[in-house]
Amino acid sequence: MIEINSSLQLDDSEITMEFIRSSGPGGQNINKVATAVQLRFELRKSTSLSIDVKDRLAKLAGRRLTDDGILIIEAKRFRTQEKNRSDALLRLVALIQKAVEPPKPRHATRPTLASKTERIQSKKLRGKLKETRQNPGNWD
Repeated sequence: MIEINSSLQLDDSEITMEFIRSSGPGGQNINKVATAVQLRFELRKSTSLSIDVKDRLAKLAGRRLTDDGILIIEAKRFRTQEKNRSDALLRLVALIQKAVEPPKPRHATRPTLASKTERIQSKKLRGKLKETRQNPGNWD
């Protein structure tokens, strides 16, 4: 079980990890050692998360979420599999923790008197500018 917060845990079976070769420079080991981790979390099939959390997580995931509803996190910052595995899990947990928090409700506010007068003044100024562009009519 992976603990997200005190009231939410993910089952280990919902997450799959695959080790792949890292890209970039690395010397002789780059073609032999698969140290990068590709973590896959099937968001649509998850039973641990509520629908609201799934929707917020899908928005937060962005391009890391495939069309099939699979969240893919690649971790290749470190040179060992173990560190990359824990890095990928930490990133997933942080993303889910962010999605668990409900957004703050928006409270409608009224514009201040100063902002109203400033808006009217800018509209009047713009109107005067356009007035000067109009055809003055007869030049004689």
